Amino acid sequence: MPTPSSAATATHRLPEDVLPLLSSLDASERLQALREVKNQIIGNRTKKLSFLKLGAVPPVVSALASAVEDGSDSYLILQSAAAVGSFACGFDAGVKAVLDAGAFPLLEGLLSHPDDKVVDAGARSLKMIYQSKFAPKYEFVPGKPMDFLHSLLNNENENLNALGLSIIVHSCKTNADQKTICGAGILEKVINHLDGSINLRDSCLESLATLVKANTDAIAQLVTPVSGSGFPLRSIEELIKDKSPRTRLLACSFLTVLRNSGPTHLLDETLKTLLLDTLLHLVDDAGHVGDDALFVLSEYIANKEDMQSLEGYYRHAVIKLWDNFPDDPLSDRRLSGTLLALAELFSVLESCRSELFLYTKALDRITNALTHYNPEVRVAACICLRNLSRSVQYVSAGRLMTEKIIKSLVALLQDSSHSIQVASLATISNIVVDFAMRKSLFMNFGGLKELIELSKSMESNVRVNAVRALRNLMFHADKKCREKIFSDLTKTLIECLIQDAEPTVQEQALAMVRNLVDGSVSNIDFVFEEDCIILNAVCKQLHNAEVVEVQIQGMYVLSNIASGNELHKDVILHHVAPEAAGGSDSITIKFLQSADSRLRTATIWTIVNLTRPSTPGPGAHRRVERLRSCGIISQIKTMVNDPCLDVKLRAMKVIEQSSTEGDGSATL
Repeated sequence: MPTPSSAATATHRLPEDVLPLLSSLDASERLQALREVKNQIIGNRTKKLSFLKLGAVPPVVSALASAVEDGSDSYLILQSAAAVGSFACGFDAGVKAVLDAGAFPLLEGLLSHPDDKVVDAGARSLKMIYQSKFAPKYEFVPGKPMDFLHSLLNNENENLNALGLSIIVHSCKTNADQKTICGAGILEKVINHLDGSINLRDSCLESLATLVKANTDAIAQLVTPVSGSGFPLRSIEELIKDKSPRTRLLACSFLTVLRNSGPTHLLDETLKTLLLDTLLHLVDDAGHVGDDALFVLSEYIANKEDMQSLEGYYRHAVIKLWDNFPDDPLSDRRLSGTLLALAELFSVLESCRSELFLYTKALDRITNALTHYNPEVRVAACICLRNLSRSVQYVSAGRLMTEKIIKSLVALLQDSSHSIQVASLATISNIVVDFAMRKSLFMNFGGLKELIELSKSMESNVRVNAVRALRNLMFHADKKCREKIFSDLTKTLIECLIQDAEPTVQEQALAMVRNLVDGSVSNIDFVFEEDCIILNAVCKQLHNAEVVEVQIQGMYVLSNIASGNELHKDVILHHVAPEAAGGSDSITIKFLQSADSRLRTATIWTIVNLTRPSTPGPGAHRRVERLRSCGIISQIKTMVNDPCLDVKLRAMKVIEQSSTEGDGSATL
């Protein structure tokens, strides 16, 4: 039997020279090859890929299977299991390869091996597999005993404990999973490992963060004192001062999850300040801890509850993040993390947005990230620009409507990734809404054409964001731009979008038409073309829609049309107060009686505009009489004490105009 001394590896050979030895009939040669493969690929992604392409994983797994079946050589089992784990460590392609080769059940079998070193090797390799999204999910079945998980967490072997914790992190994905795990008494077992070694404690923190996320029952257990141990939460709070950067990061991550999931009082202001300070210091770490700290910081800032009270810290965070902005374009994770953290800071505080614009090259560097080779960086850059565009000051100055930004965003609309298309569309929606004078610039670079194409997408999320962008492009557009948008969209497509299968698309399409007919009276004529095809689609949708947001936008379309001339008003009167309908059959009365104040407001604005004459004459009186005969005026009289002030004021205005002649009309 070969021994460790007889299996000493030779000087590193080329992968193609080592590969044949993995299938050698000589156990010593096979063991030597396994050790050499393991030593070459540990921490070396390039070498892993080289061996993977040569097909090294199946013979490594085969060597493990043979050694397990033979049962006489623990050292051969140990080395082959370690080689399998090395392929899987931090390398998804390696995880897929070892799973496809059938390594998983072999490694599970090692957990009951009589040799503790083999057990350790199996547990470590399985833990590495469970750190990948491709690992098999452990099923948590309510009412079914979790003997396997209990056996791992109750064992005196820390590698088995760590494996159990990794299984929880990987497989616990739903609130039902959380309840099943906690109901089986697993949470207490996890908490007990907070006093273990550094590595076990770190695994414990990850597992606890998974279990408490949006889980008030688990949070309650953490703030309940344990006999002889005090409060588990207090122990975790102390860990953000630990000497290990990774432990501090995981403690911060856990407390961030707790802050975003539990009652606000769980973390006092002093602890929140310490947490923020710790994360900002961890960002300085040049390795994985610094990269991961950026994402935890982003998640922390995403909960906006203390943005005002800690504004000074957040402004400091912008300075810190910008001073550490990665210059290396290959630092993908750090770059995307920095952009996302900045995006969260820009989402609320104008002071943070202003802080960034003090840096002359800031906007250029963010814009450059729009064309980065990594899709996650491109998405993060879009989100960052979108939140920067909340600054009225800089948007009005045209800082975000440069040729470079527009061209980059339009190019992203052609990306094959739906997530990138959606991120770009959301950014465009924010940027174009306030540019009455620069919308033509966006259209000249092909933006309108791409939006129209994406409005036909089979992916509903892309479609709704494209129509939202068209809605904002239409907002306050000048006559020339409005005509161009309307012409290129075509009346047929607008009709289809209004009647789309997705209510969110219907809502945005109606809001786009609302913006189309806003402003000049001549704009209203768009919806009267081709026998009122668009107006008829709007009214049809109002009768069929069950989603209140769709009904609200539809009524605002009618309200804006009703602000036009006498012809426009009479057409809308026919739809809101048809002669054949009355009482409970009238959708107008149904909408006025809605529990949603937004729908009541939109509907009563339509009546306000109908009862205002556009020119002197009997038109307004005739419309009032029709509204009165349909019971609409009577209904409005009951609304003068409506709990919504806007509805109350509009109701009083309708009553006033129903008895005296008013003038002018309002558009919304």
